[in-house]
Amino acid sequence: MIDRMDRKILEILQRDATVPVAEIGKQIGLSTTPCWRRIQKLEESGVIQRRVALLEPKKVNVGVTVFVSITTSHHEQDWLERFHEVVSEFPEIVEFYRMSGEVDYLLRVVVPDIERYDTFYKKLISRIDLTDVSSAFAMEQIKFTTALPLNYALPEEAA
Repeated sequence: MIDRMDRKILEILQRDATVPVAEIGKQIGLSTTPCWRRIQKLEESGVIQRRVALLEPKKVNVGVTVFVSITTSHHEQDWLERFHEVVSEFPEIVEFYRMSGEVDYLLRVVVPDIERYDTFYKKLISRIDLTDVSSAFAMEQIKFTTALPLNYALPEEAA
């Protein structure tokens, strides 16, 4: 269970994972050692999965985002495992979801340009049988965050 102190720690780390533990402790009113113990507990319990650097897509030449909707008539376990394997081989696919509704899968793909997306698309459809693939190119990113809302992490009476 996450308490208010853990939530404050997580809010700070979601903004900037490089903030020193002593500074986090100072911001939330804890000394360094208890703050470090809480962070370790959050890591061990899997609340904090990993700490990463977020890159500017345009500066690493993947400024085009494509949302790829996939439907398939295949729902056998063998096909699903094969599809997951194929998707994992494409570094351009940065998010992969199994969906409810009319679309079976949704991919977020990043590439340098439309030509490279076409190359990606041709490789993907050559590797696995898909019923329908629909691509939507993002024209503008309005909001992007990796920070999860933490108000749901507390018990109702503590929120």
